[in-house]
Amino acid sequence: MKFFLNVFCLTGLLSGFFMESVSAAPKAKQPNFIVIFCDNLGYGDIEPFGSTVNRTPCLNRMAREGRKFTHFCVTAGVCTPSRASIMTGCYSQRVGMHWNPRDGQVLRPISPYGLNPEEITVAEVLKKQGYTTGMIGKWHLGDQQPFLPTKQGFDYFYGIPYSDDMTQAVGKRIGDRLDGNRWPPLPVMLNDKVIKAGVDRNLLTKDYTEKAVEFIEQNKDHPFLLYFPQAMPGSTSKPFASEAFRGKSKSGPWGDSIEELDWSTGQLLDKLVELGIDENTLVIWTSDNGSPMAKDMNSTARGTNKPLNGRGYTTAEGAFRVPTIMWWPGTVPAGTVCNELATTMDLLPTFALLAGGTVPSDRIIDGHDIRPLIEGKSGAKTPYHVFYYYAMEQLQAVRKGPWKLFVPLKEFSRHPHFKKGEGSKPLLFNVETDISSEHSVAAQHPEIVKELMALAEKGRADLGDTNRPGVNQRSAGKIENPVPPTLNTTSTK
Repeated sequence: MKFFLNVFCLTGLLSGFFMESVSAAPKAKQPNFIVIFCDNLGYGDIEPFGSTVNRTPCLNRMAREGRKFTHFCVTAGVCTPSRASIMTGCYSQRVGMHWNPRDGQVLRPISPYGLNPEEITVAEVLKKQGYTTGMIGKWHLGDQQPFLPTKQGFDYFYGIPYSDDMTQAVGKRIGDRLDGNRWPPLPVMLNDKVIKAGVDRNLLTKDYTEKAVEFIEQNKDHPFLLYFPQAMPGSTSKPFASEAFRGKSKSGPWGDSIEELDWSTGQLLDKLVELGIDENTLVIWTSDNGSPMAKDMNSTARGTNKPLNGRGYTTAEGAFRVPTIMWWPGTVPAGTVCNELATTMDLLPTFALLAGGTVPSDRIIDGHDIRPLIEGKSGAKTPYHVFYYYAMEQLQAVRKGPWKLFVPLKEFSRHPHFKKGEGSKPLLFNVETDISSEHSVAAQHPEIVKELMALAEKGRADLGDTNRPGVNQRSAGKIENPVPPTLNTTSTK
């Protein structure tokens, strides 16, 4: 199997404040952008980030030819808010996608909520610069017509509108709650229409990869954005993989799915080289949040975030810091590592400037231009003065430099460090030297605790907190009378 995997790789192959509209002179040729966004894949799930059980030769190659980011963060421990940030360059709290009274923290089928069409997405920014924009994979920012990718700047969409575990069978089990009895078979959509009711999830990665290769081939002669949010490893306890990978890894279905994701990445890199556009294409490989991990946290059956602390779905480092590799032959320095903090919110402003465009100036954009970090410029530092860790509406932690402070809390629904009855005292970790967040040094550094508590208060005023709206929050989109996305009726207009 190791030989089989390697064959595919041998062919050579914090809340920001108002940003001024800035622009940069375009390069001689606008670069293409490919963002591969895995689902629930943990920090320690791939070989370049320490896995000894999952074989990832194509990602090894990508790291060898590109640049690893060891402090690259998402903005939430779960998928919907995380995906809102990569689209808008904003904290999910900024754009109202962190929580809603019907669904909680992630959108469910037939939700009346979705990413507000008034928001500006990275796809819309690049379309203004003449890019063809395509999305293949999992959307999860609203399954109703006004919220679909084709209404948010994408010329082409092929995939599923929400998570792979939100099937008709699951809906029937939950019954009336969340309209479970109305959930349709897991739909595959082409643009704004359902083309298949129910899907063999074992074939999702293979199918998506074939479509992604086709998109690259069709758009090789002009600039494009390919947003490729993979469905796997996904939200089920036993992820899916095609026959070529099923049962082949050392860590069960989770490992099978990761090894197929690795193969998928190799297919795209090889195609770029074959077409001669590799030196004009920035490929970013990352995950929407850390893995949930098994009950036994030493097991890899549901992924691992080690050596980071904690599970996905929380505000732990293991939930927010995700394995990230950037590849752009001739521009991204090969075989290098970036240890500076960067986030998915940075993609929109960075892509805008690389394409010769501007960052939206009529609203707050929380992300930053990270071109110096991507290009490995000497002395390049993180643009973040502060970075916030929210669990839905609740601010739980703040980071500045190497310091991460978990603020005191009276109540919480879930926390990576506090147990019920705890939380009255702050916890302070140096996440650079104490990578597993095992030793709180709050008592030794009261001045740092005071500084970060003040930054936390600024975040609350700006982005809100439990029972406290922020002054600069915007609203999610909402429609009346949502309908199930089916072959007969996709959704309301």
